[in-house]
Amino acid sequence: MTEAVQDVTEARVQWPEVRPEVVAEVVAGLSARLQKRLDGAAAKLAERPVERTGEDWRIAVDEETELVLHAPGGVVATSGDVRCGCLLAPACVHRAAAVTVCPLADGEPPEQAEDAEKAVVAGEPPTSAPAPRAEGPHDDGPAAGALGAAERAAVDQLHRVASAALAAGVGGAGAVLQAELLRAAHRARLAGLHRAAAAAVAVVTRIRAARSGEPDHRLADLVAGLRELLGLSTALSVAAAADTAGPAVAALRGTARQGYTAAGGLRLYGLFSEPVLTATHAGVLTWAVDAGGGLHTMAEIMPHTDAAAAAPQAVGAGNRAVRLGDAMLSHREFTRAGLAVQGATRSAAGRLGAGASVRAVRAAGAAWTAEPAARLWADPPAAQVERALRAAALPPEVRPAGGELLFLDVTLLGAVPYGPGGEPSLLADCGGVVVALRAAHDHPGLAHRGNLALLATAPGLRLRVIGRLERSARPELRLLAVGEPPSTPPREDRAPEALPLPPSPALALPADRAGRVNLGLERLQTADLALPPREAVAPLTALSAGPLPPSTPVHLLSRRVEQAVTGGRAVLALGTGAARGDRARLRSAGLATGASLLEGLLGAAVDQPRDVFGRVVADDHDVFAAAWLAAAWYEEELASALCATAWSEEVPGDRP
Repeated sequence: MTEAVQDVTEARVQWPEVRPEVVAEVVAGLSARLQKRLDGAAAKLAERPVERTGEDWRIAVDEETELVLHAPGGVVATSGDVRCGCLLAPACVHRAAAVTVCPLADGEPPEQAEDAEKAVVAGEPPTSAPAPRAEGPHDDGPAAGALGAAERAAVDQLHRVASAALAAGVGGAGAVLQAELLRAAHRARLAGLHRAAAAAVAVVTRIRAARSGEPDHRLADLVAGLRELLGLSTALSVAAAADTAGPAVAALRGTARQGYTAAGGLRLYGLFSEPVLTATHAGVLTWAVDAGGGLHTMAEIMPHTDAAAAAPQAVGAGNRAVRLGDAMLSHREFTRAGLAVQGATRSAAGRLGAGASVRAVRAAGAAWTAEPAARLWADPPAAQVERALRAAALPPEVRPAGGELLFLDVTLLGAVPYGPGGEPSLLADCGGVVVALRAAHDHPGLAHRGNLALLATAPGLRLRVIGRLERSARPELRLLAVGEPPSTPPREDRAPEALPLPPSPALALPADRAGRVNLGLERLQTADLALPPREAVAPLTALSAGPLPPSTPVHLLSRRVEQAVTGGRAVLALGTGAARGDRARLRSAGLATGASLLEGLLGAAVDQPRDVFGRVVADDHDVFAAAWLAAAWYEEELASALCATAWSEEVPGDRP
């Protein structure tokens, strides 16, 4: 990334957020001539310095024109809050450029904290993680009746604009097309289609991140967002055509707010905390287990206006008090303690409410090797991976708390370069499966990378770990916390008169850490590892994996799916000739369905309607979007199957 792009990204972080419907309204007020100039005007405006005075953000467009954004609470809520001093205002390009530069706020203010937590729990850090909300009245749930006329019209508009965005690609999805998608999202929200509306806003946010080169942009996130949006609009269209009703339609609608239900008395035991760090928000998410083995979360996430201060804010949030009753302990302290809660409330996603009726007092914690925490490690790794993959396929509203987390006992093997960029990875043996342990977050201001590097110096170290599954064709885990393992059972094959076993590395944590470390918030020191002298260390027997099995060439399909998102339909159509070999390789690997879907995708990209003179005419891109969606879902299911297979295969040979 160039220095100029970095400067623009840092400047955008300091702008206030804006409601999606405000963007749609302001851009719609431009003339066709000014709409063509909008992208260039937004790029220039993003380079201008921003000054904040109270609730007003001021930008000097030129020597004579000043732009003012009135943003109570840091959010521009109405189009009237965007004021420009030029002669063309309010139908000027400056106002539209300003709302295009501003990061998008959630369309449902009360839901902001919950949406941020859902993204973190799914392993996909959002580009904006809104602040926590107060509890209050909520919806009784989504309606289960058949779709009405307003809903059907909203679905049709949303599907049409989403298909156009896919066909345009990142490069062609400028501010005008983004505003059309936000307008469709607002219409869907007003019609009660909350899941589809939220998915559309997320797609626009990710398109903006891709176009501006933001450091937290991931192409996989954008592909997943478009797949979710087109999948929802397609399913809703089918439900509308069939005039069906029931729980399935209610799930497709979603809810505006996720309500809290009474959970009664809870005895909670702290597990670990992880920092939350995004482009606009930072904080901490703390996990706890109850006496029955159920997982719960508590969050402390706040907005930030300075990227340089975001990481310290996230780390510092671990020292803030847990907002639950009268409990007088910090998030970091709670990970090694417990709480006795009365009148608890809990969301479907496992988040604990902090209402006025909740009472909580500090209590004793539990070691990871003792109940009830120990039962989290009872299931075999393969079963845990299957559970995590099933949870990832569910909508966030019904996804079980902690469904994506893995609880494993491992033995460290050492560090190796990983990936095409040589990113270091720490290998570990988990019941005969070699697992790559990765940092949960790459920000240098967090402790993840440094802790992983220190652990790599202790091959043979046995650990009890908590991590987030990284879906890959080879076992990978994003490491969140580590702790002392269960005591090593005696060797039955060792005679009493045999020589003592060579010493092995071990954790030597201070007593106040209770045998565990939050890898994102706390830094391991060399003294925390009891490393025996080199000459006394038994040589670590490497796992003999033998020849690697031939890899499944799923990338031949996934790269075309991604190429459609980045370059659009026109770019994908240029590669139809070179894709013949890809189809042949897919068929030879036993992926005949994948080959057919790839052929259908490329054929749909080329096959555009033309008039009698051979000129391309207007196209709703519906056939192309359907072909892309089929290929994208097939690639998604195949990737999940390969991930599950990788964790279920034991490596032959001696174990360390």
